[in-house]
Amino acid sequence: MAAVRASRTSKVRRAGRAAGRALHRPLAAAARGVRRATHAQGAGESGLAKLIELHAVNAAGDVMITVALASTVFFSVPTHQARGRVALYLAVTMAPFALLAPVVGPLLDRLPHGRRAAMAGSMLARAVLALTMSGAVAGGGLELYPAALGVLVSSKAYGVVRSAVVPRLLPPRVSLVKANSRVTLAGLLATGVAAPLGAGLHLIGPAWPLYGACAVFLTGAFLSFSLPHAVDSGKGEARARLASRDGTFPTGAGGRRPGLRTVGPSVLHGLQANAALRSLSGFLTFFLAFLLREHPLGGLGAAASLGLVAVAAGTGNALGTAVGAGLKARGPERIIAAMLGLALGATALAALFYEVLAPVVVTAAAATAGLCQALAKLSLDAMIQRDVPEAVRTSAFARSETVLQLAWVVGGALGIALPLVGTLGMAVAAGLVALGAALAVRGLLDAARRGGRPAPRVV
Repeated sequence: MAAVRASRTSKVRRAGRAAGRALHRPLAAAARGVRRATHAQGAGESGLAKLIELHAVNAAGDVMITVALASTVFFSVPTHQARGRVALYLAVTMAPFALLAPVVGPLLDRLPHGRRAAMAGSMLARAVLALTMSGAVAGGGLELYPAALGVLVSSKAYGVVRSAVVPRLLPPRVSLVKANSRVTLAGLLATGVAAPLGAGLHLIGPAWPLYGACAVFLTGAFLSFSLPHAVDSGKGEARARLASRDGTFPTGAGGRRPGLRTVGPSVLHGLQANAALRSLSGFLTFFLAFLLREHPLGGLGAAASLGLVAVAAGTGNALGTAVGAGLKARGPERIIAAMLGLALGATALAALFYEVLAPVVVTAAAATAGLCQALAKLSLDAMIQRDVPEAVRTSAFARSETVLQLAWVVGGALGIALPLVGTLGMAVAAGLVALGAALAVRGLLDAARRGGRPAPRVV
């Protein structure tokens, strides 16, 4: 009898070892493939690969917190109550952030020698805040919202610093647009992996996604200090301003600091266009979340409708990032103008045909918005790399990122305030893009004809 049990135990052990080897091989091969991709073209030697990995960790932690908050603020109550909760969330978190956002870039501008510490600090702050929210997430009490504001500000501060860090870690054979596309794509992939993991943790309990986020952010804080020391070097840098104090376009001569307008209108028009597309993204995020919960698409349920639109937007974003990497920053002004036209066409068609083809036009609008936002942002990065002097380039990234985050807040607030009428919502979305096109397209095309150079000044 003992011999039979020993034989069975031996067979179980052999089967376990065989299963372990079978699982280890594909996982190890996948890990090697990811490492080769992140370290390609000198990214491993320059330190860009470490930033890519850090951004993936950051995205995973953020999406776990999003899952926890969405389950409490949005999914746990009827639609009319959810609108009130989200409106309260916007009032308590987004409104203060709208006041803080213009300060974030200039404040971080003053810390060129502490970027690794700033990124680690944003991770540690979110780890602590995730634990703080874990005790309040089940009830959705008011104490949840100040912590959510802290998470939001910390996340945006990380984004600003990360944008400023990328130029410091560029390998010789990689352009800035390609480097940013790699970083962004890593974040999207990490989000796709972490979102279902967070949903699975939520099945255990509403606080568990926050426990997972805490662990992820602690890992991110450790990885922040693994970045090269070049990240903390402020050599040759200065602060960028949109204009000089006397309202003129400074040239850097006579001791005056250079501002973004010294390189002509391209960057400013690109920033206007990107702000319109970012506000479209914020608007669609909130408006469609409530609209599809109350009026699902076709014969689908509310959850399936939301999932379909979320997958479409994520796919569009990933496609735009991948296409941007292959464009090699050629004609960024024309690309941004084309993205405004494409987004305007998609949202206008969605408004016209919403009543008869809602599933098709809403899904197409979400995918197009994701694609256009990704490509336009990569093109803006390319223009900053091309036109902004190296002395103020990292500062320019910090300022532009702050403006874009603020535009998303404005679009989101409009989305939550609008009545849940599909045709009206799509028309408003088209109006947001049309406003950006009216402000930016002519200037972008004029700059493209001049090769991105500023127009001659008439004295």
